[in-house]
Amino acid sequence: MGYRLLYITASSMDEAEMLGKGLVSARLAACANILCPIKSFYWWQGKLEEGGEVALIAKTRAGLVEAATDWVKSHHSYTVPCVVSLPIDGGNPDFLRWIGEETGSR
Repeated sequence: MGYRLLYITASSMDEAEMLGKGLVSARLAACANILCPIKSFYWWQGKLEEGGEVALIAKTRAGLVEAATDWVKSHHSYTVPCVVSLPIDGGNPDFLRWIGEETGSR
């Protein structure tokens, strides 16, 4: 079973909390961590933008990445939310097994 970290950005702490709690409540992630604040620079509609955001990292199974991404897209305030899946190629086997157990009913 493969595991993934989902890196997600949000417009505010409230939105990040809603997304993190929602993913965990839906068993699409075993855990979510909020990192705040972050400063972002990005191109949007032909213009260089900058602003404050909140980063969210969720731990999940590889098989749930698509469903978790779809969930975030349907609950996010952004037109094109950042949801990036990063493979977990090692770590504490007990923790990785826990991720599988907590998301196993999906």
